[in-house]
Amino acid sequence: MKKWINPLLAILLITTSCATTRQAQRPEDKLGWELGAQSYTFNRFTFAQALDKIDSCGLSYVEAFPGQNIGGGLDGKMDYHMDAAKRNQVLQLLKNKNIKVVSYGVVTPNNEADWRQLFEFAKAMGLQNIASEPKETDIPLLSKLCDEYKINNAIHNHPNPSHYWNPDIVLNAIKGQSNRIGACADIGHWARNGLNPVDCLKKLEGHVYGVHFKDIVKFDDTHAADTVVGKGVIDFPPIFQELKRQNFNGMFSIEHESNWYHSLPDVIETVRFYNQEVGNLKK
Repeated sequence: MKKWINPLLAILLITTSCATTRQAQRPEDKLGWELGAQSYTFNRFTFAQALDKIDSCGLSYVEAFPGQNIGGGLDGKMDYHMDAAKRNQVLQLLKNKNIKVVSYGVVTPNNEADWRQLFEFAKAMGLQNIASEPKETDIPLLSKLCDEYKINNAIHNHPNPSHYWNPDIVLNAIKGQSNRIGACADIGHWARNGLNPVDCLKKLEGHVYGVHFKDIVKFDDTHAADTVVGKGVIDFPPIFQELKRQNFNGMFSIEHESNWYHSLPDVIETVRFYNQEVGNLKK
């Protein structure tokens, strides 16, 4: 004899099970960390397609990048100049995908009006951070805007000869400015420059607002290729330990700049490595 199950109850049980499973895959929650992906990882696809891929990795957070086609039936790009109607459509797209946009970048406006428009966009989208590589002469303006809008500006480090390749340069640039101006710590780029990521994090203690999470195949080589996190030359357990010691409270953005059209399995493997290592860290 078949037992009859109320369809609504069945849906509730399935939903609860999925939520519990996803929650169990987030060992970082008790640390105040978020694991998501930089949509640049999927830059050969639309933003809507990137969200689907991020969701399939079991992730709920995204750092959007400028210039990506929106997709999902929406015209235009993820440009901070979009009007309010387009912003609302993008927010609805994110809601439909059950993914939260936490950060946006790397983006660097050229003048005060553009910087303010960027912060207006960030406020409307509910962002915590903007990742940028500002001219040092613009930093006092950013200090003012960060405090006015209560949004962090995280200075990103591309490899040398990019201006902010060394954390000492970042620290000197933000000295005396708002506490909301800090660093977007790109772990892989530091290693490309021959810098020890743990030493860099220690220098930036109290100023790390986001992490670009990647691994590379060769140390001290600015052209070193990306690989799956945990399979390259970077030693990640001390990095996790240092961020825990600092009481880091922010997002790890997986940024896998390799295997562009078929990177999803690589990202899933990176998520698995992260969950394992951060789970061990809690113990």
